[in-house]
Amino acid sequence: MSKAAAVVLCMDVGFAMSNSLPGEESPFELAKKVMTMFVQRQVFAESKDEIALVLFGTDGTKNALAGEDQYQNITVHRHLMLPDFDLLEDIESKIQPGSRQADFLDALVVCMDVIQRETVGKKFEKKHIEVFTDLSSPFSKDQLDIIIHNLKKSSISLQFFLPFPIGKEDGTGDRGDGNLGSDHHGLDFPLKGITEQQKEGIRMVKKVMMSLEGEEGLDEIYSFSESLRRLCVFKKIERRSIPWACQLTIGSNLSIKIVAYKSIVQEKVKKSWTVVDARTVKKEDVQKETVYCLNDDDETEVPKEETIQGYRYGSDIIPFSKVDEEQMKYKSEGKCFSVLGFCRSSQVHRRYFMGNQVLKVFAARDDKAAAVALSSLIHALDELDMVAVVRYVYDRRANPQVGVAFPCIKDTYECLVYVQLPFMEDLRQYKLSPLKNNKKCTPTEAQLSAVGALIDSMSLVKKDEEENTIEDLFPTTKIPNPEFQRLFQCLLHKALHPQEPLPPIQQHILNMLDPPTEVTTKCQVPLSKIKTLFPLTEAIKKKDQVTAQDIFSDNGFQLLVTLWTAEQNPVQSFCTILSTSGSLSGSAPWLFTRFSWLVFLEVDGQFLLFSLS
Repeated sequence: MSKAAAVVLCMDVGFAMSNSLPGEESPFELAKKVMTMFVQRQVFAESKDEIALVLFGTDGTKNALAGEDQYQNITVHRHLMLPDFDLLEDIESKIQPGSRQADFLDALVVCMDVIQRETVGKKFEKKHIEVFTDLSSPFSKDQLDIIIHNLKKSSISLQFFLPFPIGKEDGTGDRGDGNLGSDHHGLDFPLKGITEQQKEGIRMVKKVMMSLEGEEGLDEIYSFSESLRRLCVFKKIERRSIPWACQLTIGSNLSIKIVAYKSIVQEKVKKSWTVVDARTVKKEDVQKETVYCLNDDDETEVPKEETIQGYRYGSDIIPFSKVDEEQMKYKSEGKCFSVLGFCRSSQVHRRYFMGNQVLKVFAARDDKAAAVALSSLIHALDELDMVAVVRYVYDRRANPQVGVAFPCIKDTYECLVYVQLPFMEDLRQYKLSPLKNNKKCTPTEAQLSAVGALIDSMSLVKKDEEENTIEDLFPTTKIPNPEFQRLFQCLLHKALHPQEPLPPIQQHILNMLDPPTEVTTKCQVPLSKIKTLFPLTEAIKKKDQVTAQDIFSDNGFQLLVTLWTAEQNPVQSFCTILSTSGSLSGSAPWLFTRFSWLVFLEVDGQFLLFSLS
């Protein structure tokens, strides 16, 4: 079954959604922001989820269930399909507030109908409806039990997004404004400005969610403000884990069937740039043509088939044909994961780790013999504190690598973790003079203690000795790449506003790599000690440096041009000029002429003698 989901966005566009307090954004605008952020995350994540858009409270009616008095003012704006920039543009500019109201439960039925009709013949892992409303519209609960029954029967999950936060009790509460990972229900407080109709709507929403998922269903009711905080980061691009099947061999007699998965891979920006016509923005309007020419006066054209590659080695070019290139390539027998030997884990330093990926190696699925053998190897390595040095070849076209396989034992699984090791050419050796030999740089005990205190205060790991827990204050694996975030922000803006300049970097992107507040607070005292123990003094120049401008100015270096005809002794004449004051600008042409004569004059093979004299 496909892991894609069928998602229907159901938005209230009734006239009440446009109401807001002075200086605040209306629920209509906030709902559009949340939907835009959700859709743009799906677009840039290259998600396979299909999204439909249903509006209720519209002036017109357009849905398959509409009758004379049923399901009115509900419009299916977009059917299930992959999200794209057209959908983002529709949300941005085409969705406008309506002048009517509609029953949100009727809109829910229309969304269910869209899913039932448009998922026929398709396989989705999940079916989902997201409702954006302020609950100001009247509703009828006559069909509530049927709606809940059909939601359960069709395995359709549901989420509500409201302008206000609600708690687990009678329509009150807040999800909090702290970190997204914290408990979002927070302390209860009475909501202000809520009408009786909205209170009735809150009770109805809670009843629906409790009927579907029990107490946990209330966790699927979000406020617009909370949703904006959660969605402010673009979703990462989805990647499928493709197993790499191979044989782990130890010697010539022991072989274990394994599968490896990429655990860590450096994600790179997808270079989808292409050249288009600036006016029509169409790729077809630009024709490319490559011509090879000789470097001669006529620029003689050379057919491509008469050219070969050349390897530049210094000033020489060594011709290298495709045949040579194929013969040069390393020929292997195919996939390989062969243990070359074992060593202590302490002998493999972290600074030797290289490559752009980390593999996790498991036993082949449904192979009990392989599972027992690999488990024995993993536990033996762990108990002996040793690692395996491995020869790794991805396939017959790839060059071999040498890497190290560490044992990894978790509560839920165990595996080998493979990391590539460097060859001799990959290492960079530098000879640097040690600081200990320089007495001027020898720190005092107080200075060493102050630096140690600063390092301790900047620790990004928080230990709780009583509960024996460790908290990561700066979890890099949960921080999105700011480069991707900025790129997606700019692409989205340019797609929706092609004529406008790019927006500034969003503040939350700038804050991503800031140190945690707890760390910056703790290091203030050690920093003040550092400033005291390592005072900075202004360096005074001992001696003014003489620049070339001073030396070669008319005042600093003057030459007197003398009519000189004694070419028999040019060296002596040149010394005479140096000892005589004069103008540099006037003597420069004469000096150039004499110097040329001096260098290029050759008399009976005495050219070198004149120059050296």
